[in-house]
Amino acid sequence: MQSRSTLSASAVARHWLRLGCIGFGGPPAHLQLLRQLCVLDHEWLTEDEFSHAVAATSILPGPASTQTAIYCAWVVGGPLGAVIGGLAFILPGLVLIIAFAAVLLSSAPPLWLLGAAGGAGAVVPALALGTGRSLLEPMLQQRRRSGGGWRLFGYLATGVLATVTLGSWLVLVLLGCGMIELLLQNRPKGLLSPFTSIGLLGVVAGLPALVLTGLKVGLFSFGGGFVIVPLMRADALHHGWLTSSQFLDAVALGQLTPGPVVQTIAVVGYGAHGVGGALLASGVAFAPSFLFVLIGGRTFTVIRTNPTALSFLRGAGPAAIGAIMGSSILFAEGITEVWQWFIVGIATGWILVARKTPVFMLLEAAVAGGFGVGLGWLPH
Repeated sequence: MQSRSTLSASAVARHWLRLGCIGFGGPPAHLQLLRQLCVLDHEWLTEDEFSHAVAATSILPGPASTQTAIYCAWVVGGPLGAVIGGLAFILPGLVLIIAFAAVLLSSAPPLWLLGAAGGAGAVVPALALGTGRSLLEPMLQQRRRSGGGWRLFGYLATGVLATVTLGSWLVLVLLGCGMIELLLQNRPKGLLSPFTSIGLLGVVAGLPALVLTGLKVGLFSFGGGFVIVPLMRADALHHGWLTSSQFLDAVALGQLTPGPVVQTIAVVGYGAHGVGGALLASGVAFAPSFLFVLIGGRTFTVIRTNPTALSFLRGAGPAAIGAIMGSSILFAEGITEVWQWFIVGIATGWILVARKTPVFMLLEAAVAGGFGVGLGWLPH
């Protein structure tokens, strides 16, 4: 698809800034808002063009809904529109989460905020399981039709075990699962060849720790934005940037603020080097999404049918889902109070059994924790 440049930079900024301010609820909500704006309200894209964009970004690593927002801005505003629209979509939530991080990670955070973060954080283990399940269900249906189901469960189990045992080396496991599937499908060449991935990883490994963490988030998060959580956690704890409970709070903040969950990286960056670290880590993490669109936007309709990319994702995708589900075990380490375990149980039933949206559960748990700890009814 070609960029049409039908909107001015100011118009793109206005529309996409609104999306960035009201974009609560994660990728499903983001895609619904983008479809309403670009397809239904203004007809800048057709239904097919929008669905092709969503399909292509789901194959690429990184936050798919953010890349879709950047791509839609590129279609209607050209390269400048893509940059302005992407920044407008990201910045509201980024500013808010850095402000929360500054207060939460200060030497004397208010009790109500500690309680709110602890309450919302207790929902995160159930949220990880629910996210993994929602990603796994359509993949299972596809494998029933096309075969290879036993390999799916093998990759899934590998992702779970790697998350629990390998920490920062998880990214190698994700790449390895993708390479194995490429070889099994007899397509070892192309967009995601083993040599390309290994070479890229070798270059990245020589960078400073915080930059490396940001690039892992932007380049190696296959299977959706939530897979960045186990990729970040090992680095955040290993380098002492955050404690286990603080990281749990960071993930909760990433869910409660508008915009993509990838913005959790800002809290990790703030724990490492303050506001400068938050901006650096966020900039590095989001840069690949902008580059994917600016360089490859015209080939998005081809990417979604590229056999090499699809084969790689058949291996890396299930392993990433396993990493998401395995991270729920690690999140339990950040649960320190008995009342938080009650929230874990309620949230698990709410999200997994009742299949309700987690946003309201997060808000309710945050309010309960904030009032309970703030008024002295609950320990912290």
